[in-house]
Amino acid sequence: MPLLLLFILLPMAELWLLIKVGSAIGPLTTVLMVIFTALLGVTLLRIQGFSALLRAQQKMAAGELPAEELVQGVFLAAGGLLLLVPGFITDAVGFLCLTPGIRSMLVGGLLKRSRGRVFMAGGFSANDPATKAPAPDVIEGEYRREP
Repeated sequence: MPLLLLFILLPMAELWLLIKVGSAIGPLTTVLMVIFTALLGVTLLRIQGFSALLRAQQKMAAGELPAEELVQGVFLAAGGLLLLVPGFITDAVGFLCLTPGIRSMLVGGLLKRSRGRVFMAGGFSANDPATKAPAPDVIEGEYRREP
């Protein structure tokens, strides 16, 4: 039910705000602002997305779980999507998701809240001796088939 209200109320609020802004500054300026925010959002998403992907790859190469980078990637994708949707409310929320300091606070709070709920079945770190599986017994030798 809340999701249904979101899909009904948000477009109505966006339309109302677009009409108000358009009547105050003119329709052409309003349309240009919406296009500009979409282009700026795509540019920011590209720059910050590659940066987050690089950090995640570095953590995985070090044998660490890139949880923060993955959650930041979700926020980046959501922010980019919100900036592509025409409207000033979604643009404001999208820019919040793409602003590094605010995004870090949101991700940190989300990870802090979910730490007690996430259980891992096994270790992830390749450098942690407690999570390494014991090496199988290997006996080296040669063999040949006899007829």
